[in-house]
Amino acid sequence: MEQAFWVQSPGTGQLREEVLPEPGPDDVLVRTLYSGVSRGTETLVFRGGVPASQHDVMRAPFQEGEFAGPVKYGYLNVGVVERGPAHLAGKTVFCLYPHQTAYVVPAAAVTPVPDAVPAGRAILAGTVETAVNAVWDARPRLGDRIAVIGAGMVGCSVAKLLSGFPATRVQLIDVDESKAEIADALGVGFSTPGEALGDCDLVVHASASEAGLARALELLAPAGEVLELSWYGDRRVSVPLGENFHSRRLVIRSSQVGTVARPDRSYAQRLGVALDLLADPAFEALVSAECMFEDLPSVLPQLVANELSALCLRVMYQPQ
Repeated sequence: MEQAFWVQSPGTGQLREEVLPEPGPDDVLVRTLYSGVSRGTETLVFRGGVPASQHDVMRAPFQEGEFAGPVKYGYLNVGVVERGPAHLAGKTVFCLYPHQTAYVVPAAAVTPVPDAVPAGRAILAGTVETAVNAVWDARPRLGDRIAVIGAGMVGCSVAKLLSGFPATRVQLIDVDESKAEIADALGVGFSTPGEALGDCDLVVHASASEAGLARALELLAPAGEVLELSWYGDRRVSVPLGENFHSRRLVIRSSQVGTVARPDRSYAQRLGVALDLLADPAFEALVSAECMFEDLPSVLPQLVANELSALCLRVMYQPQ
């Protein structure tokens, strides 16, 4: 009998037994090796903070149940194909599946992990895919002065990708000075909001805070742009559009992973780009805590309460 993690009610999780269907000829049976907890989105789901108007938008591809619970939610899963088409049998694959010991999905729903990417790091594919989409939306130019506000999983990934553009100045900004260590591991400059360099052509905002959005506008050069990546859930946010917002011709634009930002790329191609990027060991810095699958019901409340500091929580299904 397999097991899955469910949010039973806001703030409470439990493991439930799951009966798997018999795989069809076009299905795969995947045995999970690792899954990842995306701190921002999944803690929002765990505390019951998804607004009713966004229930359909926020659904994960293989979600069961409904917000605010009981619901089986998650989308960072890496496992090994135990049964399936010959070209996938025995392969390590990534899937947008919740936290579950094994599962059956259509073969088209899994993506093989490149040989150069360790299975434990491949759980970051969903996060790096969001960052790839954000960079496509941002359209950085040679020599741009860039800031990324919010050193969470997505903000760190975006900063890492943007730092690869020639002659750009990229600074990762966060109120938590301990994030400087992660920025250093990613090869990106770090600053607190008060010390951040201004006159930016582009600011990517990913802190999900009013203060962060206000600081993003302050850091812009005339005609600069804020790319808003934050997900605020059920919170209302004030945007400072007075003072010199109009005279400086500033821009705020949204970005999110639900739509591929390039019309010449598919969802599968975007995910493939993200997985290829994860061959860089620097991304390992985003995994800052681990737990065993059976401990999820006790660990997630700690994550929500900030008793456990983690960008990405890696969940292990076999003893290491």
